[in-house]
Amino acid sequence: MNILLKELKPEYNIIDIRDREDYEKGHVINSKNIPMNDLLNNHEKYLNKNKTYYIYCTSGIRSKKTCLILRQLGYTVVNVMDGFGK
Repeated sequence: MNILLKELKPEYNIIDIRDREDYEKGHVINSKNIPMNDLLNNHEKYLNKNKTYYIYCTSGIRSKKTCLILRQLGYTVVNVMDGFGK
């Protein structure tokens, strides 16, 4: 499942998987910054299999990869196409 950045709603569980430096330069309001490797290596710390998460990066490439892996682990995740940089 995919969604566009402009379709995100404040009540969604939004995760920015970019590095902290990029997140601090600008991010989606109400998003949580969890860098990609940290999220993938510690998914059980950050995610609940009963919730849906919307994941974005700069271009949409890393978020797509991250979503594929997290879906295989049993999480409900939505890739934000084109990312924050578009």
